[in-house]
Amino acid sequence: MLSHIATHGLPAEIRQALKDSRHRRGWSQAELGQRLGLPQMHISGIETGKIVPRFDTLLELVRVLGYDLLLVPRSLVPLVQNLTRDRNGDAEEELPMYSPDEPDEQS
Repeated sequence: MLSHIATHGLPAEIRQALKDSRHRRGWSQAELGQRLGLPQMHISGIETGKIVPRFDTLLELVRVLGYDLLLVPRSLVPLVQNLTRDRNGDAEEELPMYSPDEPDEQS
């Protein structure tokens, strides 16, 4: 995935998630840039895919926006995606194998 990022940029869904997270916080690109020590044009370039951020920049960007980067074995990616899927989307809802909101059957 990292070699893909270096040659093709961040995938559109990651860029959109970062942009959505910035919007939820009510931050402009300039405000996010100030928090990261980057100019607004650099944030714009990352969000549009015109700029491929260095790994340390990407790491700081996702952390400032409340995310983290994780290494997941490819064989487990579908499971992780299912566990973290947005339940409010328009797509058919897929339930995780475990949900902390489920009632405890032992009660």
